[in-house]
Amino acid sequence: MPVTAMQPVALLRVTANLLPIMAVVFAAFLVIGMAMPVLPLHVHDGLGFGTFVVGLVAGSQFAASLVSRPWAGHVSDRSGAKRGVIAGLIAAAASGLFYLLSLGFTEAPLASVTILLLGRGLLGAAESFIITAAVSWGLVLVESGNTGKVIAWVGSAMFAAFAIGAPAGSALYAAYGFAAIALATTAAPLLALLFVVQLPAVAPVQQVRLSFAKVLGAVWVPGLGSALGSVGFGAVTTFVALLFASRGWANGWLAYTAYALAFILARVFFSHLADAIGGARIALLCALVEAAGQALIWLAARPEMALAGAALTGFGFSLIYPGFGVEAVRRVPVQNRGLAMGAYTAFLDLAQGIASPALGLIATGARLNVLFLASAVTVLCAALVAWWLLAHPFTVEGHPQ
Repeated sequence: MPVTAMQPVALLRVTANLLPIMAVVFAAFLVIGMAMPVLPLHVHDGLGFGTFVVGLVAGSQFAASLVSRPWAGHVSDRSGAKRGVIAGLIAAAASGLFYLLSLGFTEAPLASVTILLLGRGLLGAAESFIITAAVSWGLVLVESGNTGKVIAWVGSAMFAAFAIGAPAGSALYAAYGFAAIALATTAAPLLALLFVVQLPAVAPVQQVRLSFAKVLGAVWVPGLGSALGSVGFGAVTTFVALLFASRGWANGWLAYTAYALAFILARVFFSHLADAIGGARIALLCALVEAAGQALIWLAARPEMALAGAALTGFGFSLIYPGFGVEAVRRVPVQNRGLAMGAYTAFLDLAQGIASPALGLIATGARLNVLFLASAVTVLCAALVAWWLLAHPFTVEGHPQ
């Protein structure tokens, strides 16, 4: 297969196999995207709680997702990826019911937010099951040389759902309140479930499986690389709008647009490269691109420089996750792919939970743009991890060469 592009017939076959999986991921993560901009408003303005409780409600999904990754991987490997997706969709719909139940206790805010916390935790576990099983399912459906493409394309469906879900959720909340979000969170996964049950299941590989500890030991290096490489993503999504505002630059939302467009274009046109030239190699190149983008935002004297930096950050990060993901998957036997993806993605969960508060602390004692310098240095550490992987290659079976 040429490095530059897939053969048309092979590309069509891969696309046909992955599109149903991507559609399910999009539908499932759409409800997560819808809740992102409105949950803080509901908890703060609707229930009257402060920023700590707002953060607690938002973070409960992250915590549940992190804790449930090993379980999601075990289910996908032992019972089949389709069952993992179905379990996740049922849990997602149930979280919507908790949202609805919480609205019945708005006169008792503490009880309402407690129920809401349970719903967010359930949604976090659902997210873990759906994305872990979906990637595992995709890896079974396509040829082994398309690992990077599976990770990149399924992940793109998730990010597209976030991008579309946020404005859709804001519009629903403005028109009909949080009840509309709760109903959509219940309905969308159930509609996706009706579609999933009609898809053919793929039987799990019946062989001796590794323990989670052994899988974690196999994938922790690429997982660390992915975690370090994700810091630039967190810096842009959390702080670039504040940077624009502090400089008096208008239209800070353009930085998100520049980031998202570059991210999507990179995955559309270059997702095959991780399989073609190696996951560690593409992760190394893209970490350097992302670090350059963060440095450009740090040095930005004009908004155009910051926009260019955001675009470079999006382009670089887009292929870091599938690049390191290829390295993670090839280090475990085929029957442990689901568990490997669960363990690998847990590093990303952990990084996203730590990075934003840490960068915020850095900005507290310095000018806001300095946090982007700190982020650039952190992403360069991801390049060092990729370089180490290149120097210590593994075979497909997971043994050193």
